[in-house]
Amino acid sequence: MFPVSSQLKVTLICGPTDMRKAIDGLSNIVAYDLEQEPCSEQLFVFCGRRRDKIKMLQWVNNGFWLYYKRLEKGTFQWPGIEDDELALTISTRQLNWLLEGLPLVQDKAHPSLTYRYHAC
Repeated sequence: MFPVSSQLKVTLICGPTDMRKAIDGLSNIVAYDLEQEPCSEQLFVFCGRRRDKIKMLQWVNNGFWLYYKRLEKGTFQWPGIEDDELALTISTRQLNWLLEGLPLVQDKAHPSLTYRYHAC
């Protein structure tokens, strides 16, 4: 499980990304292909062609974090490019499913609820 706040915006880059890219190359994809600000407070998630490697780019305070996960066996269930979408916004819950090898949509999962306590 990847420890992130449930309030963090997670953007999944659809289709394969060249995993040789480091912070500058991934930031350029975010800035020029997605036309988003790489220094915003969100997590950008990229996957390689063989779907066995993931990189996550995140700006925190005054610099970038680059997270990298390589599977020794198996692949991530990564979405392809559908309907000309370059990116998907997903929840941190879906990110954790993806990192555990599960698809983004879980039919049997309990739905997320927002609870507001009202004092008597």
